[in-house]
Amino acid sequence: MSIFTLALIIIAVALVFDFINGFHDAANSVATIVATRVLTPFQAVVWAAFFNFISAFTFGTGVATTMGNGFVNVELITLEVILAGLLGAIAWDLITWWWGLPTSSSHALIGGYAGAALANAAYRFGFAECGRGLILGEWPKTLSFIVLAPLLGLGLAYGLMVAVYWLFRNSTPSRMDVYFRKLQLVSAGLYSFAHGTNDAQKTMGIITGVLVASQMQKEFIVPTWVILSAHAAIALGTLTGGWRIVHTMGSRLTRLKPRGGFCAETSAAISILLATSLHQPVSTTHVIAGSIAGVGSIHRFKAVRWGIATNIVWAWVMTIPMAAMIAMLSFWLVETLKKAF
Repeated sequence: MSIFTLALIIIAVALVFDFINGFHDAANSVATIVATRVLTPFQAVVWAAFFNFISAFTFGTGVATTMGNGFVNVELITLEVILAGLLGAIAWDLITWWWGLPTSSSHALIGGYAGAALANAAYRFGFAECGRGLILGEWPKTLSFIVLAPLLGLGLAYGLMVAVYWLFRNSTPSRMDVYFRKLQLVSAGLYSFAHGTNDAQKTMGIITGVLVASQMQKEFIVPTWVILSAHAAIALGTLTGGWRIVHTMGSRLTRLKPRGGFCAETSAAISILLATSLHQPVSTTHVIAGSIAGVGSIHRFKAVRWGIATNIVWAWVMTIPMAAMIAMLSFWLVETLKKAF
């Protein structure tokens, strides 16, 4: 198989991952607006997909650059490494989708990419030198968002709910919801826009890495066709929905009213857009889950089903190591098949 053919196959796999990302994370974009009955599931995913796509024309490609060559040793990035990393991320996304757990596609991709790079370093230099596959100094910043993202979303959502209750202190709950059913259309669109700015860029970084590794281009500059392809794939994935996760996020974690959905989506969007402006690949799943928990906790601590939340957290913790492990196995399989054929 020629390098060009392999590169095309990997680009196709990357776009499949982006599609699955939209499929998997569609729940995060529409769970609150479906749970509050502002839109039907079909209307909600169309709304989300539209804003996923139009975000292609904003915020540059800083996250893509970080994702492509920010925390993995680029000297060890080959087409086989990228393919194995994508396979690890896709496999973990599908496993957690089947379980109905809203894990992070972002961290699955980070884990898969890192695991494949570690496997390549071990393959070349021995297991004792596998650490050469990573830029270790960059990992604290990347890993810190696992903790900071949901906490920021939780804090902002809690603060917004306090502000909403104070501003509407003389209104009845039913009158409040008349306003917030309309405002939630804005907040859901803003969240979907933020989701597109951050998550689609991760796939852009991977595809650009393929172009550089295959010597189709010399510098790590994201082409326009890659930007449009990544956003189109994530938007199409969103259109397919992910109703298992919608159920977990929209009703099992806490009960939501339109005012709560507005606060959760707005705080999540602000958190994600801040991360995107700092060129950091943040977990959109973490942020919206933290925001929903922040909204629920303002009524009383027990309003949040912390048992469900604990299962979600465990899935988050497991995402990077499990995706990395699957990617390592995938790398060895790819290398074995390469020798065989």
